Amino acid sequence: ATPVSLVPGIGRGAQAGVLVKDASALEALAKIDTLLIDKTGTLTEGRPEVVAVHVENHISETELLTLAASAETASEHPLARAIVAAAQTRGLSLVSAENFRADIGRGVSATINGRAVQVGRSDPVRRGRDVTFPAPPAVASTPASATLVDVTIDGRFAGTIALADKIKATTPAAIRELQRLGLRVFMVSGDRTATAQHVASELGLDGVHAEVTPARKQQLVREHQARGERVAFAGDGLNDAPALAAADAGIAMGTGTDVAMHSAGLVLVKGDLAALVRAVHLSRAVFRNIKQNLFWAFFYNGLGLPLAAGALFPLFGWLLNPMFASVAMSLSSISVVANALRLRRVRL
Repeated sequence: ATPVSLVPGIGRGAQAGVLVKDASALEALAKIDTLLIDKTGTLTEGRPEVVAVHVENHISETELLTLAASAETASEHPLARAIVAAAQTRGLSLVSAENFRADIGRGVSATINGRAVQVGRSDPVRRGRDVTFPAPPAVASTPASATLVDVTIDGRFAGTIALADKIKATTPAAIRELQRLGLRVFMVSGDRTATAQHVASELGLDGVHAEVTPARKQQLVREHQARGERVAFAGDGLNDAPALAAADAGIAMGTGTDVAMHSAGLVLVKGDLAALVRAVHLSRAVFRNIKQNLFWAFFYNGLGLPLAAGALFPLFGWLLNPMFASVAMSLSSISVVANALRLRRVRL
């Protein structure tokens, strides 16, 4: 299907920023009752920043950040870019990584100057600590919404980097409006449970799925669908593509990856959830309009066909003049078109 840009009132510039690639996606959006939203780049700005670095006694903060950033230079993940940016801001000299490997959803590993460096999701068990062990002071003082990344050097836990990503200014209002429209909104995040729950609580979401791997996202969509829910998934990353394709309505951010946009039926051009609110309003208005048009089409034909067939002639002697029949058919088409044009005045 040819992509169509939907805007407030339809046809008044590119203000709404919604690209509908498939008409069936717009129809599906009208029936959605559950929305799963990826956190990074969708609810948040997608530009995390390093806010704290905790190191163990055997390594300095400068050395840890240098090794971690050097290992992350080949990664395109937003957290990786933030770590590299933090090192560059401090004027640190990065080293070329060898044997680079990205473990999707967990982190990266590489050899830096002969040292084995691993940078990935914070895991107290993996670094030899009990899960109830309190967070290091430098990390404990960071925002509760911060994402923690562990750094392991030569198989030994070396420290933790805390990163924070601001929630988009338009996100809270958009979430409230989506909930008012009857949608249950769940956040999907690879962050630790405490971080994800804090963000979900701050936004007033209906639920949260934390510590989710990329492969798990599609499974979550299937699980919600198995409960009889009509599911939309919103995301912007490469690893969101399977979930976007599996959802009843896939919604990609125009600021995200090409793969995500290719897999989704709708694209929010500017990556703003306010555009999703407008798309939901519009999809429901279109669906109502279709049902109204079907009613009038059946109404006209229900009256006209018996008259044209002479069903009332034996009783009343009524026959439908062909000229009046042609006028009636024209009026039927005009009424349908006129009703559809009312969508121009829909308030989104």
